[in-house]
This record gives sequence, C-alpha cells and structure tokens, in this order.
Amino acid sequence: MKIQRFESTNPKRQDLELGVWFVPLCERVCRILARYRIVILGCVLVTIGCDQQSINDNKPGDLPTVSDSKTHSSNTVSSPVSMNAGSVMDTQDNLKSTSNQILYNPLNEAESYVILRKGTERAGVGEYTDNKKTGTYTCRRCNTALYKSDSKFDSNCGWPSFDDEIPGAVTRHADADGYRTEIVCANCGGHLGHVFFNEGFTKKNTRHCVNSISMKFYEAGSELPPVMK
Repeated sequence: MKIQRFESTNPKRQDLELGVWFVPLCERVCRILARYRIVILGCVLVTIGCDQQSINDNKPGDLPTVSDSKTHSSNTVSSPVSMNAGSVMDTQDNLKSTSNQILYNPLNEAESYVILRKGTERAGVGEYTDNKKTGTYTCRRCNTALYKSDSKFDSNCGWPSFDDEIPGAVTRHADADGYRTEIVCANCGGHLGHVFFNEGFTKKNTRHCVNSISMKFYEAGSELPPVMK
C-alpha cells in the first residue's frame, strides 16, 4: 500500500518554514556587518579615493612625464656648434648684448668655465705663472690689454700675480662668497680672478691673483690684436 505525501499548500505555513532559516541568517549577517563596520567603511572610502585620483590623473591635456635614463640620453639637445678635441665655442655666452651682436673670441670648454662661469684654474698649472718675458697680458675673450709685465711678481701662490693693472682695464666688485673681491675685464666682464691687499709682497701692497687661462701674452714689440667692443 503506497502512502501518498501531500505538500502543504497553506501560504502561512510556507512563510513560517521560510522564516525558520532566513531570519537567523539575516541576524548573523547583521552581526558580522556590525562587527566589521569600521573596516568595511574604510575600504569603501579608499576605493572612492582611488577612483577620484584616477580621474584627476587622466584629465585631458595632461601629458605623461618619462624620466628614465634612456629617455634623458635620447632627448638631450645637442649644441649647434661642433665640438673638436674637447673644446666648444659657447656662442650664446660670447655674444655681447648690443645692437651689433659682436662676437668675442671663441672659448673652449675650460676657458668658458673660468671666464664665463667664474671658475678657478688649478694652482701651479697655468701657462703664465712662471712667465718672465717682457710684454703685455690681454683678455683672452676680448683682447683688452690688462697688465704690463713690469707689474708681475712672484708670490708663490700658484697663479700669476700683478700689483697693478693698466688704468681702466680691470673692474673690481664684491665676490659672491661675501668676503673676497673679484676682478673682471672692464670691457667684456670676463672673470679674471681676485685681488688681495695688505700682504706685503710689493710696495703697492696689492696682489691681483689672475687665472692664466683668462689671459693671452704678447711679447714686447708684438702687435696687439684689436679690442672687440
């Protein structure tokens, strides 16, 4: 004899059966959410912040910046002037700001470092430190006569020393270091060195400490080149 099983068709009974497992499940979920609400809230805020940053980073008109070494090397702008044997003519720095745009004597890299960027030649290596010949020292950049050989003396400092300049050829002003006095060519402003006082080397008690590389020497009797003004 077969026993036929009848499913309940009473809606109220079905709701009751559903509530037996659904209500406890909801209560458990609520407890979990309440326990970890701070963590969940933090995750939501972080997500919103990241999305906003992404939007800002991708605004129209913004271009990406690449800064790896390969890009730098490939994007280096080369000088319009050719470089031969390690020397370079700095045409921009050698152009005098006048309506005629006079071009001074070309300078190589070492000369530009001292004359234009106020560097210092190493002590004891200068071409004219121990020069004893009679003649005139001129500005390497513009040919202005700066010093006569009879003003030169031995100071054993490692650079050519003079106790006087040709009148009007050299300009003095405070050095950037705040305590020395810089000397420059009065015509082109090229850096020569520094001047010191009260050292007792000569009666004039003055020492122009000049970089050899800032000058050119012409022996007595030689024709001096025209000054570039």
